[in-house]
Amino acid sequence: MTNISTLSTETPSKANPIRLALVDDHRMLLGALTEWIRGAADDIHMVAAVTTWPELLTHPEFPVDVVLLDLDLKDNIPVSLKISTLKTAGVKTVLMSTYSEAGLVREALAAGALGYLVKSEEATMIVEAIRAAYSGESFISAELDEALNNGANGGSPRLSAQERRVMALYGAGEPVKAVAHQLGISEETAKSYLKRIREKYRLAGFDVGTKVALRKRAIHDGILLQTD
Repeated sequence: MTNISTLSTETPSKANPIRLALVDDHRMLLGALTEWIRGAADDIHMVAAVTTWPELLTHPEFPVDVVLLDLDLKDNIPVSLKISTLKTAGVKTVLMSTYSEAGLVREALAAGALGYLVKSEEATMIVEAIRAAYSGESFISAELDEALNNGANGGSPRLSAQERRVMALYGAGEPVKAVAHQLGISEETAKSYLKRIREKYRLAGFDVGTKVALRKRAIHDGILLQTD
C-alpha cells in the first residue's frame, strides 16, 4: 500500500460525482470541512454532513459512495461494526482521527477501512483519500505509512494491507475457506497469504506456526482486537 493511488477506470466527474457523507461530532470542524470539500473538488458531491452515527444511517441520501468518518465519536459503537455496516451497504470508509498510532491504523485497515487520515495533516489529502477509496484503493499519508513500515510495532515484519486482512480474519477464528470468501479470493490464494505471513514472521524471529500463536501475534501487533 502506498500513499499515492492509481484510480480505476471508474473515474468520477462533474456528471457522475462521488457522493460523500461526512460524520464528525465537532460542529465547527464539520462545517469547515463541508465548505472546504465543496470548494476543493467538483467531482465530489457532499450529500450529508451529520454529527452522529444514527443520523448517517437514517439520512435520506444514504447509502452514499464514500463516508468520511470520525474515529473518535463518543457513542461506544465499535468502529469495526460501523465499517462492517457500511461495507454491507456498499459504502467505502475513510477514517479521520486525532491519533496516529500504528496499532490504530492497522486495526482500521484490518476492519475494512480504505483510508486513514490524521486531522493535523494537510486538508488536500482528504480529497486524495476520498478519490482513492471510491476507486477501491487504500490510502494513508506518507507519515502514517512510514510509522507502519519502519518498525513502529517493535520489530514485527512489514505486511501488505491484504496480508493484514487475512491475518485478522484467520486470527479471529475464521477457517481458510471463510477468509477467502470474505476477501473475494480463492482458497489457495488465502493459503498462500498465510504461508507468506508465517514466513515473514519467522524471518523476523517470531513463531506463528499455529493458529493460536498467530492470533496472539496479531493482537500484539494491533492487527486484531483482543475482543475479536
